[in-house]
Amino acid sequence: MNDDSAPIEELAARATDEVWVIIGRLRRKLMALDVDPEGELSPAQASLLSRLDKYGPSTASDLAAIENVRPQSMAKHVIALEERGLVERHVDPEDGRRRVVALTEAGRERRQGVRRARQAWLAGQLAERGSEEQLRAVITAMALLDEVTQA
Repeated sequence: MNDDSAPIEELAARATDEVWVIIGRLRRKLMALDVDPEGELSPAQASLLSRLDKYGPSTASDLAAIENVRPQSMAKHVIALEERGLVERHVDPEDGRRRVVALTEAGRERRQGVRRARQAWLAGQLAERGSEEQLRAVITAMALLDEVTQA
């Protein structure tokens, strides 16, 4: 059966499979790009900056659990980033016995620079490989996916 005569449920299932696979590949590709302008961040440190940028301050033990690493390993990453001025630790306002890790302005700028570099790479690849019609289809598809996420 070709796509023109497939029931909408079958098309939706195929689209779901395609979206799942492509998003995974795209995420891995973007994360693997060597776009850190200042270099020398390990993948774990870059992930930590990304998580703090997206979700805000957190304790090192919570970050270790989320990143699926030992608390000792997370502590080493936090210390390395703190020494570079990319994160700072504060007393947790809700529990004075704990400390939270937060991005510094330098850490936020570093993260934003990496994000802009990844966006520029993807925009260049799309412009190089896609026709105007294909790019408009991508925009339409993204609008549908955004609508799904809002439901």
